[in-house]
Amino acid sequence: MEERLQNILSHAGVASRRKAADMISEGRVTVDGVVVKEPGARVDPASARIAVDGRPLAAAEAKRTIMLYKPVGVLSSMSDPFGGETVADIVKTPERLVPVGRLDKDSEGLLLMSNDGDLTLRLTHPRYEHEKTYVVRAAGRWSEEKLNTLRGPVKMPDGYVTRPAPVTVLAGPVANVTTLEFRLREGRKRQIRYMCSAAHLVVVSLKRVAVGRLRLDPALAPGEWRDLTPDELELLLPKG
Repeated sequence: MEERLQNILSHAGVASRRKAADMISEGRVTVDGVVVKEPGARVDPASARIAVDGRPLAAAEAKRTIMLYKPVGVLSSMSDPFGGETVADIVKTPERLVPVGRLDKDSEGLLLMSNDGDLTLRLTHPRYEHEKTYVVRAAGRWSEEKLNTLRGPVKMPDGYVTRPAPVTVLAGPVANVTTLEFRLREGRKRQIRYMCSAAHLVVVSLKRVAVGRLRLDPALAPGEWRDLTPDELELLLPKG
């Protein structure tokens, strides 16, 4: 049965559909020895000889998604040119799992890794607006006015203006440290740290505890991971 070429690459774990489309448009993919630059080209994966960067496409891997408790100090990438520790050093599987989105090096908590290109696209593309929940300990003199500032909008250094977001006080302040919960539907780099800076607060710790309806397993310690259950995968699908 014929499928769109970008979908074939995604299902084989090469990349998300969006990234696979870019690879095809760049001329990096051949079908039966001929370069194909149309991501939507229909191909029969059972009979066509597909190659990416000259390498034959392996048979599609079984889809696998895991939750990792990413520790502080570990990069949410597959490699680091400077030799830093990455999630690829922690998660060793036969399948090539890649991070679903990012979590800053100095942040910790729930990071999904998957070879399911469709799932990765659904969880990372801005149009789906998946909510992510963070627990943040922030240092600085507290006031209710600061809570209003945190809820936004906040202008970031690059000029981007964040959307208003739910922020609630979970505990404190104790010794000038307040524990806050942020629920964001956008994921600008270091967004929460800039939001806190706008309120004259300094982030002491930042932990992602949920992606959509999926929460970080409290039994996991930093650096530990496990496969998602079928019920947990369902939580990542749209309601209804």
